[in-house]
Amino acid sequence: MANTAPPTASPGTAMAIAPELVRLDARPAGKADAIQQLGQLLAAAGCVDPGYAASMEGRERAANTFLGHGVAIPHGMAADRHLVRRNGLAILQVRDGIEWNPGQRAHLIVGIAAASDEHIAILRRLTRLMQDEASLARLFTVTDPAAIIAALGAEAPEAPAAAPATDLAERFDWVLDYPTGLHARPATRWVEAARATGARIQVRHGAQAADASALIALLQLGLRPGDAITVSAEGRDAAAALSRFRATITGLSAQEKADAALAARRAATTAQGFEPTGRVITLAGIGASPGLAIGRIHLLAAHDAAIPDQPLPLAEGGARLEHAIRATRAQLKALEDDTGRRLGAADAAIFAAQAGLLDDPDLITTTCQLMVEGHGLAWSWHQAVERVAASLAALGNPVLAGRAADLRDVGRRVLGHIDPALAGGSLSDLPEGKVILVADDLSPSDTAGLDPDRVVGLATATGGPTSHTAILARTLGVPALVAGGAGLMDLKPGTEAIIDGIAGRLHLEPGEQDLAAARSFIARQAEKRTREEAQRAEPAATADGRRIEVAANINLPDQAAFALAQGAEGVGLMRTEFLFLESGVTPDEDSQFATYRAMIEALAGKPLIVRALDIGGDKQVPHLRLPVEANPFLGVRGARLLLRRPDLMEPQLRALYRAAKEGGALSIMFPMVTSVAEVLALRAACDRIRSAIGAPEVPVGIMVEVPAAAVQADALARHVDFFSIGTNDLTQYVLAMDRQNPDLAPEADSLHPAVLRMIAMTVQAAERAGKWTGVCGGLAGEPFGAALLAGMGVRELSMTPRDIPAVKSMLRGATLAQLKALAAQALDCATADDVRALEANLAPAEQAAA
Repeated sequence: MANTAPPTASPGTAMAIAPELVRLDARPAGKADAIQQLGQLLAAAGCVDPGYAASMEGRERAANTFLGHGVAIPHGMAADRHLVRRNGLAILQVRDGIEWNPGQRAHLIVGIAAASDEHIAILRRLTRLMQDEASLARLFTVTDPAAIIAALGAEAPEAPAAAPATDLAERFDWVLDYPTGLHARPATRWVEAARATGARIQVRHGAQAADASALIALLQLGLRPGDAITVSAEGRDAAAALSRFRATITGLSAQEKADAALAARRAATTAQGFEPTGRVITLAGIGASPGLAIGRIHLLAAHDAAIPDQPLPLAEGGARLEHAIRATRAQLKALEDDTGRRLGAADAAIFAAQAGLLDDPDLITTTCQLMVEGHGLAWSWHQAVERVAASLAALGNPVLAGRAADLRDVGRRVLGHIDPALAGGSLSDLPEGKVILVADDLSPSDTAGLDPDRVVGLATATGGPTSHTAILARTLGVPALVAGGAGLMDLKPGTEAIIDGIAGRLHLEPGEQDLAAARSFIARQAEKRTREEAQRAEPAATADGRRIEVAANINLPDQAAFALAQGAEGVGLMRTEFLFLESGVTPDEDSQFATYRAMIEALAGKPLIVRALDIGGDKQVPHLRLPVEANPFLGVRGARLLLRRPDLMEPQLRALYRAAKEGGALSIMFPMVTSVAEVLALRAACDRIRSAIGAPEVPVGIMVEVPAAAVQADALARHVDFFSIGTNDLTQYVLAMDRQNPDLAPEADSLHPAVLRMIAMTVQAAERAGKWTGVCGGLAGEPFGAALLAGMGVRELSMTPRDIPAVKSMLRGATLAQLKALAAQALDCATADDVRALEANLAPAEQAAA
């Protein structure tokens, strides 16, 4: 059979729904028989070649086509579109229903033959029907095919999509140039920008429009690269609002293109997969994270607990829902910050995007509507999440299908706060040894928390390579395959297997020859990593021998091993706020003591600087019940909060001094200090608690994060043992720019000469007092920034562990004299761009040193 492209409908052509392709009161023997019947109907109508039914069965093995509410949409694999001769639909009405998957019963089965994306309009109508369960249920029993054709072949009577055809008062046209379309992370920025304007902003693509402040509505547009959109606005200062919004969305293009190019380079450099030579059973999926690993299968069963429907007063339900969403936001913020420190900002943005899903008004509205109808809170929330997730999954876009998984992940978190019994499955029962975790799907938050030393591979029955779970697996370096089919869940726990995340294969019960070949491959990779780690472990000394201590910013003891492997010479910042953010209750003294001791022991004598609780600003903790402030960045945070809340400060100091009493190189650092009076009060509390416990003296330092501390660094240095400069907050306060404001982010540059002069002023004051200065902000983790800081006299640089090798390499490639000259030039610059231009001056020195 010739592999020729089929004729396709023009973009605006609707898919045919012929009466002879609607089979009423069908009685298939089961799912496979239903698919065969649909394939026969489509083939008889000339829509597909006879092999299309097999392609539909292949799709079922790769993904779940059950939309929910009794509707399934089997369709062929993308690779088999050449089997489609013309677009069409075949429909089986199964009045009694058949089991589609365990726990899923299908009554209306819509077989789709589409050579392109023409079927999306049908899927949108199906998802609208699913919002009206009574109308959908009638289709399960109607005796006239015209009723089904009318429901699927025409827009809904209320047609909310008709209104957006009219643009608002101010408008501009744009062609989306993001290489992967509008996915969750840039869409989150669109939402933030729209809300910040105070105007109503609408995004229209063709006849469909979305409120730019509603994340899910934007995603439901299904925007792909090259799509033409019209953005319009009305309301307060509409023209100015539209201009700011335009600057934000077009300003994201460069980053989106850079991310796509990086992904393409990674894909292009991926090696060929492992091929066993013996007789093995191989299950195929899609490679999602490269690498090879050997382990034993561990099945993670889905958590399918029934959601109780227990009605309650609407006011009580609303209050509980608000509390659950607030607690979920705090968890996601903790995950975002923790993932950012361990894995990088790009991966951390996954959880910011997840938090944005909670802002969608449809979720809250639908939940409240269902409660008004007499349903319980948990049941109503679950229904709202499933309806919106089903609509995203139905758009035929694999990226948006991944966002449906994100929404369900967030929904599960909220459910867990509504009722802890509904929190979902646990990864706490892993068996001993190295395991390959097999699951129907795995949430991004579960993936981010995996221990790569225990879980050496991931295989999921569903999902896609663009999912956030897959992205996190790649960052963690865990081989993974997705879309392995339902058969994965039938595997016997404990079976030995080789997972190949490059080719997307799981080889079961390999023979000794294949195991030996796999071990050899893995050993070669391990040797390469060992060489890299050995280089990372070398001290960061300039070419003329000046040592600069390079440390890591981490949160918890279990992150210490990775930091040390990356070459960290200690921990320059332990963020204790994560002990509070990741818990629903305030940690007591004993639990804090256990954590600090565990961190000291994990570092095995290397220095540890613990920052006292830094809450406020962008880090809020619901269970602390702090007062709401109009501007929390200028409110009661850091040292101000600690001095006002001895119930928070004193248990932490007691836990720290108890930990110091048992040994270790511990230092204490206080955040957001602005005055000598604060330092004296904090030191007095330390001395009082240390004396009561009988602990040794430990160095006590402060963060320099505000201009007041830098300007009076001479006075502060007389009362502290060291300074640590937080360049992120210092930049924000020196430049009066909110570092979380996307419109200002490009200008909030730590290389601004004003910021650099504040840093130099602080270092010089410390040197005059015989004290040392470190930097634990983002600038320390940039190789060029680290070079400038070392040239200014900074003695310790603390950063995200993954930044350490590049920073050490930069410092080794120059002499101290060169770095001092570079810093002097930077301090004389007029703009941040002028400072960045100096980076070229380092290249000859670096090459000469090499």
